[in-house]
This record gives sequence, C-alpha cells and structure tokens, in this order.
Amino acid sequence: MHHVLILGAGLVAGPMVRYLLEQPDFQVTVASRTVSKAEALVGDHPQGNAAAIDVRDSDALSRMVQEHDLVVSMLPYIYHLEVARHCLTHGKHLVTTSYVKPEMQALDAAVKEAGLTFLNEIGLDPGIDHMSAKRVIDDIQARGGEVTSFLSYCGGLPAPEANTNPLGYKFSWSPRGVVMAGKNPAHFLWDGDEVSIPGEELFDHHWPVEIEDLGTFEGYPNRDSMPYMALYGIRPERTMFRGTLRYPGWCATLAKIARLGSLDDTERDDLAGLTYAQLTARLLGAEGDDLAAALAAKLDLDPDSQAWANLEWLGLLSDDPLPAGATTPLDVLATRMLELMAYAPGERDMIVLYDVFDARFPDRAERTTSILIDYGIPHGDSAMSRTVSLPAAIAVRLILQGTITTRGVLVPVIPEIYHPVLDELEAMGVRFDERTTLLTD
Repeated sequence: MHHVLILGAGLVAGPMVRYLLEQPDFQVTVASRTVSKAEALVGDHPQGNAAAIDVRDSDALSRMVQEHDLVVSMLPYIYHLEVARHCLTHGKHLVTTSYVKPEMQALDAAVKEAGLTFLNEIGLDPGIDHMSAKRVIDDIQARGGEVTSFLSYCGGLPAPEANTNPLGYKFSWSPRGVVMAGKNPAHFLWDGDEVSIPGEELFDHHWPVEIEDLGTFEGYPNRDSMPYMALYGIRPERTMFRGTLRYPGWCATLAKIARLGSLDDTERDDLAGLTYAQLTARLLGAEGDDLAAALAAKLDLDPDSQAWANLEWLGLLSDDPLPAGATTPLDVLATRMLELMAYAPGERDMIVLYDVFDARFPDRAERTTSILIDYGIPHGDSAMSRTVSLPAAIAVRLILQGTITTRGVLVPVIPEIYHPVLDELEAMGVRFDERTTLLTD
C-alpha cells in the first residue's frame, strides 16, 4: 500500500484526491487547517483520511510527513521549502505544482543523494505548458530542426457564455494568487530584441491575440521567459515569450489598479473602519479632496473610459466598508474581486493554452501550432482544477509505482515524465490540437 499525504484542500485539490483514491493500492490523507474541507474531499472512502494540520507547527508537520511515502504540497509556495526539508529528513518523495525557487533548487544534490524525487511545476502553468512544449520541441529536434521562435500563452477564463462581468474574469483558483501575479516583472525576447518590463508597468504592455474559433483575447507577459531557453534546450534567435491570456479590457483596468497602489501587499494598521472610497483617497494621497477629480488626475484616467467604469463596478469609489480583517490593499482588492467575480452555480470555466513554434530545417521552415481548450463541467470540476491537479496526481502514481525513476529536484521536461502524463491526460479528454504548416519567405 502506498501512503500519500496531500497538504491543502483548496479550490483545485478535488480531482487529485479522487484520482488517487481510485488507485487500488493507495491510501490518501488530506490535511488542512480547516479539517471540514479535507473531510469534504475524502468523504467516506475507505482508503481516505482527513486530518487537521497547522503547517506552522513544525513538529506536527514532521510527524505527518514521516507517516507517508510521498507528500503533495498544495499549500501556498512559501511553505514548500519547509515541507521539502521534512521530506528530505524522513526520506519521502515530494510533488508540487509551484515554480521552483532557488532555495528548492539548492536541495538538488541532497535529494539525489537520498534517492528521492522532488517533482515541481507539474500543474497547468507551470506544468502542462512545459510538457506539451517539450514534446513538440523534442520532435522538431529529432527530425533535424532548430527552433527559431517560441511563443506561448495560457489563460484560465470564464467560458464565453459565463463571461458576464465587465472585467471578463472569474476566480477558479486563489484570488490572492491571481492578483499577486500582477506584480511580477517580465523579461523576454521579441523579434530579436530583449525586453525587460518592471512589475509596476506589466499591464501597460499588452496586445490582441487571435485564437481560431474563440476570437480575440488580450495577451501580456508572464514573468521571465529567458530561462526557458535552457530548460527547453533551445536558442531561438527571434522570439522567446511566455504570456498570459485574458479577455480584452483586463489589462487597462489592472494598469490603473496597480498605479493606484491596490496591489501593495505591505501590512498596514490603518485600514480598520475605512470605506473603499476612503482607502482609495488614502492611496491617492487625496483625503479631503474631490475623489473623482483626484482619481482622474493622478491616474490619468478618463471618466468616460471602460477602466473608470470598471473601478466603479468594483466599488473602489463606494462607501461600502472594507472587509473585516484585511491588512493590506492587495487583500482588500482580492476579497472584493472574489465577492463580485465568483462563478455562479452551473457556470463553466475555460482553459486556453496556445503555443506557436517556428523551426528551421536544412530544406524548409515549419510552423507548428498547439492548442489546448478545456472546459469545466457544469456543477462539477472546473477546468482549472482538472488541469492543475490531475498532472500532479498522475505523477504521484508514476513515482510510487516506479515509472518515474529520475531523482533530484525536477520539473517535467524529460520524456520519462511528460510522455506518460500527457498520454493519460489525453485519455481523460485533456488533449492538444497540433498542426504543422510550411513557412515561405
């Protein structure tokens, strides 16, 4: 019997828990600070257990890790290193869906020496994006080609019929995580030029992206694309870009929100008792002034613009009280957005992953497009929860059953990982449409 510990019972954990409980030789413990969430995921399944855990209690976490063969951390990334150290101490494998931080990578030699696999970035983005890209790239190189341009976009969005609010977005995963991502700087290669964008200017850089049968989206940069050259084993001379997709209008609104200071996650002690309008005035340094006039002047914002209407729709100029307990402007914004931008019962979300590869061969040039479109199930699993947690769940099974044998701190860019995971996802209906055409001068 393989004993798996899943830390966290959030929005995307359900499909993973059910997948692993369906394996005949697996015993699954779901541990959460709110034990009722873990109990809801496990139900009365005979191979499942629910447990309460405060991951800040290092001794309790250590004991729980020691009792299992593999740990899946679905916690916020700030806890992964602590979990990893306990796994290393007790000789347990680890799986996460989060980006590898330098502190995690620094454990690589010790993890190899211990004969363990710490597999990270095995969700959607990062995760499926890595695996699908590397599968195409490896095929191009096996046929004697060289990738000259790589362009990738990923977005988790409302399905078209559920796109019912002015910002064109609803939350299928952590609201705080979505908002925090708007603070990341970006770095990429575009048409031969290396481009760096500071985090505070991220949403000022966006453009239309046309996707066949879906229409026009808005694309903007996602973090630092340049390290993926080495990770994917390519040296494109023209473009190396990873981006995010949203419906049109998102970036113009978020650019103003960022400039206002609403993405600031600095703890403050002056928010209690304020209204949204008072916080907006305080962020502008315009307390006692005409708020609308100050907002227009300081953010260079046209009162007739869609961005202005969106800020009003969010209630940032309203006399509604701030959410109780919020201590940062970012948490205020995330809470407000979740109140207004949640999925209604029966609404579907949509995942879009769109890659374009240009490749040069001795006798020709090719362009390969790879598109994944996946929809949530009304009154069932979201597309986000399926595409984030199922790759990790499959990887857990493959590690414990001995199919994945590579050791160390890994991401899923080796055939031993990406082939069986993508093949099983395809069998579950999560599949790419790949098309290759000849390029002419």
